[in-house]
Parts: sequence; structure tokens; C-alpha cells
Amino acid sequence: MAVKTIITEPNPLLRQISKPVDKVGDEERLLMDDMLETMYAANGIGLAAIQIGIPKRIIVMDICKEENKKEPRYFVNPVIKNKDILKSTYEEGCLSVPNQFAEVDRPKKCDIEYLDYNGEKKILKAEGLLATCIQHEIDHLEGILFIDYLSKLKKSMIIKKLSKNKSTRIVV
Repeated sequence: MAVKTIITEPNPLLRQISKPVDKVGDEERLLMDDMLETMYAANGIGLAAIQIGIPKRIIVMDICKEENKKEPRYFVNPVIKNKDILKSTYEEGCLSVPNQFAEVDRPKKCDIEYLDYNGEKKILKAEGLLATCIQHEIDHLEGILFIDYLSKLKKSMIIKKLSKNKSTRIVV
């Protein structure tokens, strides 16, 4: 397993639509392991493959809040089947939009159909933080970032800040 570099906005790769995975094999499992290690190293709770530059419809997540306890989840080719009409609001952040946070309204509950780590078809009934997180990550697969839900002004301020930070970074 290896920690990969997380791509940050603005980067055209993040706006790319990810391709479906034909089958879950050793290559995909290794990718999911690397993604999980990368997510943990960055103190995140979700990561889409496109965030490390791989345009495959793969997501890893772990929303367990207990210290020293891991509950990883793997989603290959996830599809939202049903969305609740009721909304919930969470303050979202993103590993690809570092140090920026904003409240986003999303459906309170949703059903997700996907393949798991072993390629088995599953259905997940998600609500609360799990529903918000899986919708956020599925957005990545469509080239959508949480900042796309914000006003044009707020979004452009965030992108300007991120662009400025990128240009002033020194890599040694």
C-alpha cells in the first residue's frame, strides 16, 4: 500500500467524469487499499479515485468517529437509486479543496447500489453523515465539487484563494 498525492482545485482532472469499472480484481483492490491509506494519511473521511488522478468510478470512505477504530467502506460503480426529498445540511470540506468549508444541503437519505471490495453487488440505505458523504464522493465521479453548490462569488473566492496558495507553495 502507498500514500498517493491528492489533486487539488483548480485542476482539470477533478472536472473529468470517471469511467465505470468492468470488474473488481487485484488491481482495483490495490487501488482501493492505496486510496484508503491516502485518505487516512490526510485525515479525510472519503476519497474518490479521481482525486488521486485515476478516472475510475471507485470511492473509499470511513466515517467512524471512534479513536483507533476503523470501519472502511468500498464503493465501485456506485449509483444513487433513491433520494429523499427532505434535505439535511452539513458543513462540508474536501481533500481536493484544502482548508475550505461550507454548508451544503443534500438529500437526508439515499439508496446506493454498488459493488463492494470483492465485486459483490450491494445496496446501502444511507442517512445522515453517511448519505452526505457518499453523495459528495459520487459527485467527484461526475466532475462536481462541493464548491459548485455555492454562490458564484463564494466559489470564485475559494478558487482564487486555492490558486494563490498553489502558486506560492515551495516544493523542496
